[in-house]
Amino acid sequence: MTSASAAVAADLRPHPGDPLDPEAAISVRGLVKRYGESVAVDGVDLDIRRGEIFALLGPNGAGKTTTVEICEGFRSRDGGEVRVLGADPAGARRWWKAQIGIVLQSGAGDSQLTCRELLRAQASYYPDPRDPDEVLELVGLTEKARARGRALSGGQRRRLDVALGIVGRPTLLFLDEPTTGFDPEARRQFWSLIRSLRDLGTTMLLTTHYLDEAEALADRVGVITRGRLVEVAVPSALGGRGQAPAVVTWTEDGVRRTEATSTPTALVRELTARFPGEVPDLAVTRPTLEDVYLRMIGESGR
Repeated sequence: MTSASAAVAADLRPHPGDPLDPEAAISVRGLVKRYGESVAVDGVDLDIRRGEIFALLGPNGAGKTTTVEICEGFRSRDGGEVRVLGADPAGARRWWKAQIGIVLQSGAGDSQLTCRELLRAQASYYPDPRDPDEVLELVGLTEKARARGRALSGGQRRRLDVALGIVGRPTLLFLDEPTTGFDPEARRQFWSLIRSLRDLGTTMLLTTHYLDEAEALADRVGVITRGRLVEVAVPSALGGRGQAPAVVTWTEDGVRRTEATSTPTALVRELTARFPGEVPDLAVTRPTLEDVYLRMIGESGR
C-alpha cells in the first residue's frame, strides 16, 4: 500500500454531523446508551457497507455488545440515529427481521431435536428460507442431519448455530464471538465457511477477541473502547500500522542485533553484503494487528 492510499485507509469513519448513509447496510450517527450514571456507548458514528465483513473489536465492557444489540433491535438507545437495512431497528417490522440473521455465543447445543428438525423449524418462520438440507451441506453438517444437537462436538454445534442463523436467507448476519473454544483446525474451517457466505452476498458484523481472526476475515475493523469508536480502518492500516518502521533482527558475532528502520530493503542489502551466504537468523517484522490494538486500547484508557 502506498503512503497516499494508506493515509486514505487510515480512518474510515463518517465524520460527526454527516447524514446517515442510505446505501450502507448499517449506518449509525451519535449513538448513545446509558445505564444510570454510566455511559456504555458515547457518540458512535459508523457505516458498514453492503457485502463486507466488518469486525468490531474491543475489550470487555467497551460498548461493542451494546452497540451490536441496538443494531439487532434487541436494546433501546438513549440518543443518536440508527438505520439497519434502511430501517430503524427500534421499530422495525417482520419484513425487516426476516432479513437479519444472528449467531449468538450460545445456541442449540443441548437440543433433543436433530439438526434437520431444528433447521426446518427455524425455516418455517421466514418467507423465503433456504432449503435445510442445502444449509446443512453449506456448513458441512450433511452427515449429521439426523444427529441430535446435544450429540454434536463443540465445532459442530457452532456450525449448527450458523446454519440456524442463515437458513432464513439473511441479508445481514451478526456473528458474536463465533469461534470461541475452537481448536486451530476447526477455526480455519469456520473461516472458509464465513468467506463462502460473503461470496453469496451476505453482509456480516463480527465481534471477536481473536485478532488473527479479524485480520483473516474482515474487510475493515473498528476498535471501540470506553464507549467510543477509536478508529475504523482496513486491518493493514489500523493505528498507522502500514507506515510503522520495520524491525530487522539478525545474529552477528554471536550477538542478536535489532534495528528499526523505514527502509528495511536497504538494510537487508547492506547485511547481505556483509555476510557470505545467508544472513544469520535474519527476520523482518512490522507491528501486528494485536500490537496496534493493544496500544490503542491502552492509550484510550489513560
